[in-house]
Amino acid sequence: MSFSRACGVADLDDGKPYAAVVDGTEIALVRQGEEVFAIRDECSHASIALSEGDVEGCSIECWLHGSRFDLRTGAALGLPATQPVAVFPVRVEADDVLVDPTAPLTTP
Repeated sequence: MSFSRACGVADLDDGKPYAAVVDGTEIALVRQGEEVFAIRDECSHASIALSEGDVEGCSIECWLHGSRFDLRTGAALGLPATQPVAVFPVRVEADDVLVDPTAPLTTP
């Protein structure tokens, strides 16, 4: 695995998406308590940045049409999206959030 720094832990507000580019891949990061999730920052329905949407529990909503995605699996949870988005492994080391965009945990 090839982890690269995405941001600092202090950059993440609980339950608020954060846009990052890691090794050329656009990723939305979401912190929920002690967990940090990394999901491709693009809705599978309309190519809109998910980092501009809202988080509720372990899902993120696309602001344009309301599609929802599971932060853990990338599965589409609500129409109009029917295709999943990739999620990536995350590691927190000291004050840094590291993501491996080359080894998605799930892929569309």
